[in-house]
Amino acid sequence: MSETITIAGIEIPKADWDATPASVQAVVMVLSERLAHIEEQLKQNSRNSSRPPSSDTLSQRQAKPEEPSSSKRRESKRSQGAQGKKGHQGFGFYPVEAAHLHHHIPERCRHCGEGLSGVDEQPHRHQVVDVPPLSLQVEEHQLHQLTCECCGKTTRGQFPPEVPTTGYGDRLVSLVGLLSSGEYRQSHSMAQSLLSVVFGLELSRSSIHRMRTQVSAAVSAPVAAAHEYVQSQASVHSDETGFPQRNRDGANPQGRKGWLWVLCAPWVMVFWVSLQRSQQAAKDLIGEGFTGIVHSDRYSAYNRLPIHQRQVCWAHLKRDLTQIAERSGVSQAIGTALLARQRRLFRWWHRVRDGTMIREQLGEAVAHLRAGFKAELESACALPIGANETSALAKSVSTLREILKVEDALWTFVDTPGVEPTNNTAERALRSGVIWRRTTQGSQSTAGSEFVGRILTVTTSLKAQERNAWDYLTQALRAQRLGLPAPSLLPLPKPQDLPMPLALPQA
Repeated sequence: MSETITIAGIEIPKADWDATPASVQAVVMVLSERLAHIEEQLKQNSRNSSRPPSSDTLSQRQAKPEEPSSSKRRESKRSQGAQGKKGHQGFGFYPVEAAHLHHHIPERCRHCGEGLSGVDEQPHRHQVVDVPPLSLQVEEHQLHQLTCECCGKTTRGQFPPEVPTTGYGDRLVSLVGLLSSGEYRQSHSMAQSLLSVVFGLELSRSSIHRMRTQVSAAVSAPVAAAHEYVQSQASVHSDETGFPQRNRDGANPQGRKGWLWVLCAPWVMVFWVSLQRSQQAAKDLIGEGFTGIVHSDRYSAYNRLPIHQRQVCWAHLKRDLTQIAERSGVSQAIGTALLARQRRLFRWWHRVRDGTMIREQLGEAVAHLRAGFKAELESACALPIGANETSALAKSVSTLREILKVEDALWTFVDTPGVEPTNNTAERALRSGVIWRRTTQGSQSTAGSEFVGRILTVTTSLKAQERNAWDYLTQALRAQRLGLPAPSLLPLPKPQDLPMPLALPQA
């Protein structure tokens, strides 16, 4: 049987290939490399790249291979539907105290017609939840002017401090800000239409813009305080995604691409739009004197941090290893072997989260796996790859060499309490910003970017703390108008966390 070689997935007799002119061979090799690159791009999805799951096609979703049985999620024993959330007591009943009661008591037996008496201690309950007609509350303030009989000069009454001078109340302005947030993502025209339909309120787009500006200014100080709070934490999650900023105010004449950064701590998430995706931007976000641990991907902007202050995300790593394993030949063997170790590591980590394994046991179990993982990386990185080689194997080796540089940062979570192996917290926090970017195509100016960062910080942090964002924005606007400190975005202490008084007050 004649010897064959494989070019672009096609087997060709070696004798025919050797007989092909060198110039034709060069063209074929270049075209085969381009074809391999295009095929790899077409195969990219949320499992083997940084693309979001929403970008997956139907065929890609259906073609997702099942994980081995040992790594499958356990079936939940909980029933479907709300699980003990507010307003979901029993089978969706609201508290009796919140309802207008209507008693329907039968007067006669439906079987024999005899009159009925007595009391049903446990009547059948049926609740109807509806929204009453909404109308605007208009308060008119008339400033009277009187003339002094002594000097003949006039004096006009003054607005009390609690009366807004803009013509729009705090709750209305805060509602416009909330509708424009990443939580609801209403454009100027959409918010304008919604307020007209629901309240019969006619607002211009410029009025909506001014209200957004008011909200942004009102939360500026608490957002800055929240940023300082996150920078003081022992462990944070950081990530970034594209967020275009136009040049309407002349602040971006070069048309540079904007980036939405996020820095997450428990209960508080800080967002920031910057025209830079650099080490300086990461330093400004995280803080130059930060001494904790940063969860992140392998982006070079985080390389300024010492390796012991980093936890590189295993979810990003898994996607890279999956992409390598989906290639052919040596790449496939390397990627498959590394993925097997990654799955074993996460089985142990899930046990730590479930409480069936303590961290000391995890450290002992990971020691051998880590040594094997690093040995596999070093073996792959030692493969002879040309400096300008662009083959699939060369791409794989290049990725693995980048991973080997930060290998120590893959295992910080093993023996550090409060540290997780993934950066999913930051990725989940960015999700609303990503959707907002799709619907708005970014901001138009620096002020617009400031509003995006501040309102995302407010709504995301308050949602994590289960606080009402509408009430918060209303209080912030009122505080700004009265010259008072704005309410804090930091987590409020729970009653059980408050210190006990040293002595009971005297009766």
